[in-house]
Amino acid sequence: MSDSCQHHAVSNGKVFCVLDFERCWRATLSRDTRFDGLFYSAVVTTGIYCRPSCPGCPMRKNVRFYRSAAAAQEAGYRACKRCNPDASPGSPEWNLRADVVGRAMRLIADGVCDREGVAGLAAHLGYTTRHLHRLLTAEVGVGPQALARAQRAQTARILLETTSLRITDVAMAAGFSSVRQFNDTIASVFDRTPTALRDMAASPADQAAGTITVRLSVREPFDGPALLRFFAARAVPGIEEIDDGTYRRSLRLPHGASTVALTPRPGYVESQFCLEDIRDLATVIHRCRRLLDLDADPLAVTELLAGEPLMAPLVVAHPGLRVPGAADPEELLLCTALRQMLPEPQVSRALAALTRRFGRPLPSPTGAVTHLFPTAQTLAEAPLTDLLPNAAADLLRRIATDLAAGDLTLSDGHDRAESERQLMQAGLSGHGAAYLVMRALKDPDVFLAQAPATGRALQSLEQPVGLAPTMRRAEHWRPWRSYALMQLWNLRPGDTQIFAPAHQTSPRQAILAA
Repeated sequence: MSDSCQHHAVSNGKVFCVLDFERCWRATLSRDTRFDGLFYSAVVTTGIYCRPSCPGCPMRKNVRFYRSAAAAQEAGYRACKRCNPDASPGSPEWNLRADVVGRAMRLIADGVCDREGVAGLAAHLGYTTRHLHRLLTAEVGVGPQALARAQRAQTARILLETTSLRITDVAMAAGFSSVRQFNDTIASVFDRTPTALRDMAASPADQAAGTITVRLSVREPFDGPALLRFFAARAVPGIEEIDDGTYRRSLRLPHGASTVALTPRPGYVESQFCLEDIRDLATVIHRCRRLLDLDADPLAVTELLAGEPLMAPLVVAHPGLRVPGAADPEELLLCTALRQMLPEPQVSRALAALTRRFGRPLPSPTGAVTHLFPTAQTLAEAPLTDLLPNAAADLLRRIATDLAAGDLTLSDGHDRAESERQLMQAGLSGHGAAYLVMRALKDPDVFLAQAPATGRALQSLEQPVGLAPTMRRAEHWRPWRSYALMQLWNLRPGDTQIFAPAHQTSPRQAILAA
């Protein structure tokens, strides 16, 4: 979360994160949707919690602020029926932070608590369950169980509103251990029964058979077309397809395979999921949000970049650029290793050949999406020299073997600096390792000064392209260097004209107006 709405207090030698009431109150009075998900407002007299943008008008003395929906629920508040606060974008803080709390929040969102319990979550992070609970409570007001419970409730609501699954199946699919626990949670959070929630929704019969359609909320501005161009330039044949403004891909999830279709719309991303196992819904939503960087805070990024002469015209011309993530970090790692060894024209053909020969065919292909990407275990044992030059085959096999054995991992639960070191030890270049940390681990402060696309962009803008001057300039873009990099990589023909002296608009005014 932006420091504008929080500060830290010390009690008994421990540091606790505290919301700044005055700033949160002013943000609530503004009804600005850009603050949705950064914090939640609760009203003592009504017993409900809302988005900051909710049109309700509570009295100041009756308002309390919480850093998460789970904390508001734990305090006894239920979700507002008017603004549906649980459907707001998530906090960008958890991508920015690389500490234990940030890593824990990302793992909880990926469903680790539901699959492995709090003990499994703690093991991923290398902490005891007691210490992890203490850290999370100090930062977000509740422990991992309450955070996972809030996520289960929202998943259940999506299933109730978008599918015709039986109520008991919804409870199990959302991760509840019993129907009674499910009923109690839904009543507590939404002040409705599961049946009432379903009755108020549009008929699930309108959905395609076996498909769940969800609107993924996003903070605007949001440049969806730029993301589609990025994915199209790097698409793996048979795994990914970009067609008519929609990005489609196959995805391996904890309980089975899925195909997803993501279509950027004004104010949201229309998402269609076809899942082999409905229990993967919360996980696939989280991974698609990470893939499209939907929880980013474009206002905070613009605030900093617009103050630097090189970036200012670019953020005005291209507001809302996101840093593309990775739906499957291991797949991205293996593809990056291959791109390191082969000329670009050969990479697509090699990936297509690997997919056809070693990937699992989908039972129901969707357009050009026909397979799952080969697993690390499969590639570790495959005769790769039949398809690849020896050096490329050796690197790919070595990395796949390390992944399959668990000696190399690319997980939200791991320290980013340590992951980068491990990737380089496995044979990736420094450039490739940093690229993976930026995309797969969502580090917002990576700058690839030696990438060919960076050099071409700087050259077209008549800027020095040497490593030392480029890195010195990039220091001005911390902690959003990944977003500055995307501005350079997104440079289009004719963009150099925006640097003409006639460009007099204030960058900040132009962005806010957009």
